[in-house]
Amino acid sequence: MSVDKAEAQRAIAAFLRALGRDVERDPELVGTPERVVEAWATEFVEGYDVNVAALLDAESSPVPEGPVGLVTVRGLSVSTMCPHHLLPARGTATVLYLPGPRVAGLGTLSRLVDAFAHRLTFQETITASVARALVDHLGARGAACRLSLVHGCLASRGERQDQAVVDTIAFAGSFETPGADRELAQSVLSSASS
Repeated sequence: MSVDKAEAQRAIAAFLRALGRDVERDPELVGTPERVVEAWATEFVEGYDVNVAALLDAESSPVPEGPVGLVTVRGLSVSTMCPHHLLPARGTATVLYLPGPRVAGLGTLSRLVDAFAHRLTFQETITASVARALVDHLGARGAACRLSLVHGCLASRGERQDQAVVDTIAFAGSFETPGADRELAQSVLSSASS
């Protein structure tokens, strides 16, 4: 993704001036436009630069000999930005999948979650995108993702519900339809919150 840093810095300075702040004279705001743009460009929306198919291809290997059961990673730290208010949402992810021909490195699953979380998109979309990518690009027979996030927009403004946790769960592949696979995935995802 191409970021026009100079234009973004001017926009942040204009935003602060519109809020009645003197960016040039307030010592606490000196350099703020540059810092804000650097954080956004290199961390908060860096997911747009990640080719998810290439990530899963490069960081996976053939399934080892013998039966491979459900792979589950819990407690992955997640940080994303709400596209409505540009405020952070933080929490954890649980990712699980039934391997097909390939298995992903465990760290790769964390990078996969970040690739979708570091975009301006809804929590529901992140959850569904992670599960779908594992089926579409890794060849998983079934996949699921659960995000449990505290949203800054709900905690810091309006209702000020700082203890509210938003859970979203998405299924892909064999987990999409009722059956033993989906029941297993639901059981694992339910225990992830305990």
